[in-house]
Amino acid sequence: MAGDRMSGIANPFEEGWGWWALGLAVGLPLLLVITSEVLHELNRRGSAAAKPVRFLRNWVLPFAALFVLLAFALQSDAGNVWLRIVATILGTLVVLLVLSAFNVAMFRRKGMDTEASWQRRVPNIFVELARVFLVIIGVALLLQFVWGADVGAIWTGLGFGSIVLGLALQKAAGGIFSGLLLLFESPFKIGDSIEGGGASGRVIDINWRSVHVQTANGMQIVPNAALADGVILNKSRSGSIYNASVDVEFTTDDPPHEVIALLTDVASSLPMLAPNAHPRGAYHGGAAYSVSLPLETAADEARATSLFLAWLWYGARRRALGYNGDTTDPLQEPESRKRALETVESALQFTTEQREAVDAAATLERFGMGETIVRKGDMLEKVGFIVEGSVQMVLDTEEAGRIEVGDADAGEYIASTALARQPQLVTCLASGMTTIMWVPVEVLDGLINQRPATAAEFGQIIEARRDQVAKARARAGLSK
Repeated sequence: MAGDRMSGIANPFEEGWGWWALGLAVGLPLLLVITSEVLHELNRRGSAAAKPVRFLRNWVLPFAALFVLLAFALQSDAGNVWLRIVATILGTLVVLLVLSAFNVAMFRRKGMDTEASWQRRVPNIFVELARVFLVIIGVALLLQFVWGADVGAIWTGLGFGSIVLGLALQKAAGGIFSGLLLLFESPFKIGDSIEGGGASGRVIDINWRSVHVQTANGMQIVPNAALADGVILNKSRSGSIYNASVDVEFTTDDPPHEVIALLTDVASSLPMLAPNAHPRGAYHGGAAYSVSLPLETAADEARATSLFLAWLWYGARRRALGYNGDTTDPLQEPESRKRALETVESALQFTTEQREAVDAAATLERFGMGETIVRKGDMLEKVGFIVEGSVQMVLDTEEAGRIEVGDADAGEYIASTALARQPQLVTCLASGMTTIMWVPVEVLDGLINQRPATAAEFGQIIEARRDQVAKARARAGLSK
């Protein structure tokens, strides 16, 4: 009798639900442990993926286990309302999990990655549309497979709506896709200097609809479609050195070789030139000239051109050349020269006869801010008296770069080592608009012979300059 009763008990493993129960008993705790460890590691790294993993552990896995229990372990009827409710909740949670994972995939575009990341290049409108489509598809699948609803109308509506929307936004969509092509192809980046789409300048912003270009006349907004359909010249990728060309005009009376020497000399002093690169001037006949400025990047073109033209104005007047057809120099007017001679006279204390000799031999020059007046190592035959402005003395070294030595103000001298027939100790730069009166050494020799005290003063100045150079090198940690 006992044997008959035992033989009447159903074997759960033979009926199938026992395996599902065993799987739930073992699998669910194991999955919870695994996801907990993964979540702990993601939290430790500060990863955005921790949020969907936490949602998976706390919500999706428990409801998935409940669904398996009802549908397979307890073998509930497919039409059971509780089974459908659990399946609906599980489906909704899966849709939310997919959306959360999608957000993580696009998370870095919100500022957590570099500008080159593909996520950052996708416009927000596409991200939002993708979320909407995910929700619609998820709801449609739940209605069809859980509740047995006819969702054919939904698919038809989506297809028809997509066609209508595409036709209505055809022009706008063309610009969007042109922007996407530019963003993914990356023919240029922010900071590059480009020509294309009717604009020429530096790129300051790129988005899915347009590119903002800073031009000489202001910011120009160029539609992506205009750039995508035309030729784009990226000046910043033309090579390791970007050559900016500047066209200028002089008078036809100016000797071309002197003009070219002026152009290259002024351009060679620009601080933004590429290392070991040399500007080149060219004569194009008549009054037309050009100079090539080898720069490190195209972004320096506007600043380099502006500074070059400003310095060229001063340089042309120092060499009596007619830049832009203008040969006048207000500095050479009698009143300006008189004031300059008074400054030199207060420094040298010469007689009326000596004043006439200085006036006949001295030259008056003006320098723009930042211009190089004399360079270290130059062998000059004249001494400079600062009439107006100030001079910054610097020392260019291979070990520490450019180091500051000191300043000289109006009434002081520069290039005093010329009296001792020695090379210049420092490089002198104009701190602002600076006027210098140059007095030849042979004229100063005559003054010194008649007034020995002047020789002692110049000797003290030279020694003071040497002491300044030594202290500047010591501050920079350089040996003498």
